[in-house]
Amino acid sequence: MTDLKTHYLGLELKNPLVAAASAFSKKLSTVKKMEHAGISAVVMYSLFEEQITHDSLAFNYFMEHGTERYAESLSYFPALDRYNVGPDEYLEKIRKYKEAVEIPIIASLNGVSNSGWVEYAQKMAQAGADALELNIYYLPTSPEVSASELEDNLIDLVKAVYAHVEVPVSVKLSPFYTALPNLAQRLVGAGAQGLVLFNRFIQPDIDIEEMEVDPTLNLSTSVELLLPLRWTAILYGRVKADLALTSGVHTGVDLVKAVMVGANVAMVASEFVANGLGRAREMLAEMENWMSAYDHISVERMRGSMSQKHVENPAVFERANYMKALQSFDNKMP
Repeated sequence: MTDLKTHYLGLELKNPLVAAASAFSKKLSTVKKMEHAGISAVVMYSLFEEQITHDSLAFNYFMEHGTERYAESLSYFPALDRYNVGPDEYLEKIRKYKEAVEIPIIASLNGVSNSGWVEYAQKMAQAGADALELNIYYLPTSPEVSASELEDNLIDLVKAVYAHVEVPVSVKLSPFYTALPNLAQRLVGAGAQGLVLFNRFIQPDIDIEEMEVDPTLNLSTSVELLLPLRWTAILYGRVKADLALTSGVHTGVDLVKAVMVGANVAMVASEFVANGLGRAREMLAEMENWMSAYDHISVERMRGSMSQKHVENPAVFERANYMKALQSFDNKMP
């Protein structure tokens, strides 16, 4: 019988299909449906640093009503209540979810600084979160900020969060760092026990009629699997951290690919948004059927079988594959 069990952040999971951070986790009823559909763990939607700061500023404003300082500060932030709840309500949701379901609940904290808000990482753990995903969403726009400065700040942030919690911490990264393997190694040294590859940044469009920015969130496709697939294969066995692959996971075959390059789990959101939570069982059945057909008895034994762990020089290997891909078009040219 095919064994789909895996491990991630010290947690034993019944399969490698994890719900990525999304609006699905805002309601307890939906979290219950995810558990029933066979999903092995849920990453909650993110609590943003700005929400915690906004909450604190609001408190100070009401305590010192009449000063312009806090009223002005509050105007710096978007109407956060439109798309998320406050920090105290987030903590209460963790408690309720842990009481209602048996699958692990991973809290998500989205921030870029290491100021006082990191204490909420500790509060999330105290509320019952099984682990914490630190979601780094920061786009450097100043030419004065160097790559080394940006990475040093990230390392300091992970250290600060790690110092406040006793549950495992994972870091959700973007693919845009210049030396990702080195950064991954430094993050593990700073306390990260898991790496999530990759964060999908919102790419804004522009409205040429209204002359304004149009923030657009598009669902992923399986084509986007290639980027995290490549980097998971490179990092597997080279950093001492669990790996979660996310972006572009839509089928059971995508799950198989994620595990074969070295992922402990694959995180899914877009497929559920597009086609419903029932897709979870279908994806797992497709994965299990494929493994049975090709005599793979367990996820654990299959993991990393298509990674670059055993390639002596991965950089040369990548160059060779790059050239091979380009040459494959030779016979297709007129």
